[in-house]
Amino acid sequence: MKLYHSCKAAIQSCVENRSFAAAHLYNDEKPMTIHIHDCYEIYYSISGGKQFLIDNRFYNFNSGDIFFINQYESHHLSQIDHGKHERIILSIYPDYLKQFCTEQTDLNYCFTCRNMNFGHKLSLTTEEQKRFLYYIHKLSDNEGFGQDILDQAVFLELMTFLNKIFLQQCDHDLMEHEFTGTHHDQIDGILSYVNQNLSENLTIQNLADHFYISTSYLCRIFKDATGTTINKYVTAKRITRAKSLLTEGYSVTDSCAMCGFRDYSNFLKAFTKAVGISPKKYAQFSA
Repeated sequence: MKLYHSCKAAIQSCVENRSFAAAHLYNDEKPMTIHIHDCYEIYYSISGGKQFLIDNRFYNFNSGDIFFINQYESHHLSQIDHGKHERIILSIYPDYLKQFCTEQTDLNYCFTCRNMNFGHKLSLTTEEQKRFLYYIHKLSDNEGFGQDILDQAVFLELMTFLNKIFLQQCDHDLMEHEFTGTHHDQIDGILSYVNQNLSENLTIQNLADHFYISTSYLCRIFKDATGTTINKYVTAKRITRAKSLLTEGYSVTDSCAMCGFRDYSNFLKAFTKAVGISPKKYAQFSA
């Protein structure tokens, strides 16, 4: 498999061939400004780099850190150490990966799983870093007869390896933040209710009344369990829903109403702040 030396060239190859492509980049290519595309992306830092922004969430990172970016998630490298940054970027066409998923093995998991405490980043151990680079080098060495089959085999082994690490980290994170007893049941109920009623008027008072608890108690247990406030959580879920609706072809106005925003100007401001571009531009990108 050819290793590109341009991120844009790798993305173009990925989309045109509806498979995957990799780029090995150095400080000779200027990082792209905030952008979105319809590929999955795996971003691995070899050296340099400092801060990454994904859907309005900042991540500090070092060599050996790896990011999993879902399609249509806005992202860009926001800070670089002295302009020097070596990295591997793997672009993956979602439908290509999905065809290899089974009931026992979901290779999309590292791109689609986002709980409140665990986001897009993994910090690989020294041995895991070596193994990741081993797969990349193995891909770049494939040529001649059977290259397509060998590329596919190595790619699937790499994705299985990464998802296994991702699952282990998710399980560890959930164990550290797990709530037991009444609080756990209450938070599960609140999250479920919010997720199923995004179009409703989900004020703190309305939620407290629905669950027969005080607003102060509600805010306290929610922040303790999730690490964020109710209002921020509701807004984030509504923005995620809006992105999905815009991708499906709904108008900006309809998406605003269907996500529960009572005021278009607030929707425009919240969406642009979270995603990095306006809802109208996002709809154009994902059309």
